[in-house]
Amino acid sequence: MPGRAPGLHLADRGREQAADVADRIARLPRVAAVYASPLERARETAEPIAAACRLRVTCDDGLLECDCGEWTGASLRELRRRAEWKTIQRYPSGFRFPGGESFTEMQARVTAALGRLVAAHPGQTVVAVSHADPIKVALAHALGTHLDLFQRIAVFPASVSAVAYRADGPAVLSVNTTRGDLAPLAAQ
Repeated sequence: MPGRAPGLHLADRGREQAADVADRIARLPRVAAVYASPLERARETAEPIAAACRLRVTCDDGLLECDCGEWTGASLRELRRRAEWKTIQRYPSGFRFPGGESFTEMQARVTAALGRLVAAHPGQTVVAVSHADPIKVALAHALGTHLDLFQRIAVFPASVSAVAYRADGPAVLSVNTTRGDLAPLAAQ
């Protein structure tokens, strides 16, 4: 589980995906800001997006991957054999990574970060580049879905999920899109 392990960079395929999503996002009418988790792989995804939108990437610790503590850097093959793995998949709200954070804490951190970004750019389109689990817990929160069901949401590398944060609550506009025109999302 890579978690917050430093030094993990995008492979060639990841750079291609980042360039593709940058092209799609650049077609939106107005992107006000591009934020990213400070981990290398997120910044490397955000940089072409920011460049295509003529913006700079701003790192935000609230968008970081889950703190897996002692499990950081361990192989998924090894971790799947642990008894705790079943809890992570079926009852994540009841699990805390040894020496790290719980999924509940991660969800609170990520949704608070998104709240700050929305408040800093009212009514504007903001791009937030993060990691699969933080994106999934944010989507679960926006959908009003219990945290224990967040693993049912699929988020692929360099996919776009869009949420409109409104005074009457969030509206999920797209989840896990990997191609197609994003312009209709801006009209929402």
